[in-house]
Amino acid sequence: MTTWFITGCSTGFGRALAEAVLAQGDNAVITARNPDALAELAARHPSTSLALPLDVTDPAQVAAAVDAAEERFGGIDVLVNNAGHGYRAAVEEGEDAAVRELFETNFFGLVDVTKRVLPGMRARRSGTIVNLSSIAGRTSALGSGYYSASKYAVEGLSGSLRQELAPLGIRVIVVEPGGFRTDFAGRSLGQSEVPIGDYAATAGTRRKSAAEDGSQPGDPAKLARAIIAAVASPEPPRQLLLGPDALARTRAELASQLEELEKWATVSASTDFDA
Repeated sequence: MTTWFITGCSTGFGRALAEAVLAQGDNAVITARNPDALAELAARHPSTSLALPLDVTDPAQVAAAVDAAEERFGGIDVLVNNAGHGYRAAVEEGEDAAVRELFETNFFGLVDVTKRVLPGMRARRSGTIVNLSSIAGRTSALGSGYYSASKYAVEGLSGSLRQELAPLGIRVIVVEPGGFRTDFAGRSLGQSEVPIGDYAATAGTRRKSAAEDGSQPGDPAKLARAIIAAVASPEPPRQLLLGPDALARTRAELASQLEELEKWATVSASTDFDA
């Protein structure tokens, strides 16, 4: 039986994935800052679930949660680093404390959880790490520079981690969702307190609004099934785009990058010492 360890399970992607994993009979360590939010789900699966408090920015809680998971189930087969949130601001508007907290959660928390889980996976020479990124980790959007930066960091780390772990039998999958109907645009999305007028026509057009929350096209339950299928695959994707919007944005971005690369190729190739 596969044992999953999933961060950020109170709502959204984490909750949908926890529901799906437990429904198929796997073990799941489900975590949230407030474990009371997980009580009902855990009660429905008393023998296969373990609900734990976990703030990924608290190293002591990270260590305690991983230890408890390994003690209960003997090891972690699949780690899903899902905990995170958004932040909107023009780069100049970004507030230092909010930006640092964003990176502590979206990036450094992911790193800490991963490093705590890896010794067990290395000892068994098996395991899968799933890092939740975003289409914002592939294509930057105005007003989301800091959020994109946190996800680009996840993407860069995951690429190196994948190469380091492949010889040890451990796989790394990055998931890049587009717009899904979660509370991401609600309580999970922060923004700068004081907008600057000069950015009203650019970053200002993406100020948080209640209208966009709950109107996203993506189905979190289908995302959960897609992640489960990728983990079960003998050849999982390195980067799993989810959502037609994510696919379209990435195709457009790659085409634009390739066009520019070729336009400047002569200059790019001209910088070696002359023979």
